[in-house]
Amino acid sequence: MANALVTGASRGIGRATAVALSIRGDRVVVHYGHDRDAAEETLALLHGEGHGIVGGDLSDPETAREVVTQAREALGSIDILVNNAALAPSPATFHRIDQTDYDTWQRIWTRMVDVDLLAAANVTHLVANALIDTGAPGAIVNVGSRGANRGEPDFPAYGAAKAGLHAFGQSIAVALAPHGISVATVAPGFIGTERQEAKLSGADGDALRAQSPFGRVGTAEEVAAAIVYLTSPDAQWASGAVLDLNGASHLR
Repeated sequence: MANALVTGASRGIGRATAVALSIRGDRVVVHYGHDRDAAEETLALLHGEGHGIVGGDLSDPETAREVVTQAREALGSIDILVNNAALAPSPATFHRIDQTDYDTWQRIWTRMVDVDLLAAANVTHLVANALIDTGAPGAIVNVGSRGANRGEPDFPAYGAAKAGLHAFGQSIAVALAPHGISVATVAPGFIGTERQEAKLSGADGDALRAQSPFGRVGTAEEVAAAIVYLTSPDAQWASGAVLDLNGASHLR
């Protein structure tokens, strides 16, 4: 049994990951950014006992420190970190360079990099150094994106932040290996979460499913299954890997 902190676990991939880790027997702290009610729903789905919940905007460095401190207090230690919290592409974050004014461009870039890259870097620093201080091994998994490799013309800050997260994970994998801490990244393609239901049932649904030769989109549970493997002791030799989970919709 291990102790895990899953950021952005109020729904989608984060929720599925928290549930999957609890099924394995891990104790999980569910982190949420703003929606405590949804995080409470995740908490209620977890198997076993000893789980916890913590909230806060991880893009604020001091809030990130408080979140990690509270998670450690709830669990006793953090052996596993899943950096899933992110600001995802949406109509509110659209910023195609030839259709966005400069002020909007600046605002969205700053917010996306703060949430999708710097927050994960800060939480990783806090968790990794706590592990190093106690001499304990651990595992960190970052949730990246197919967009880091394919490009995101309508959401370039998202693609850039996720590409940065991929590179960050590989750099930290080398630095943390001597301490017995593995670091890997998953790069999902289009995932059929609750947030995407309207898009999948609308006019773009068939085109989204056709991106993969399997004729469907991925599920949060499929991403969670990969994270469960990458956080297991058997996966230490996968440290430094970026695992594509996109149903052959983008090859590199």
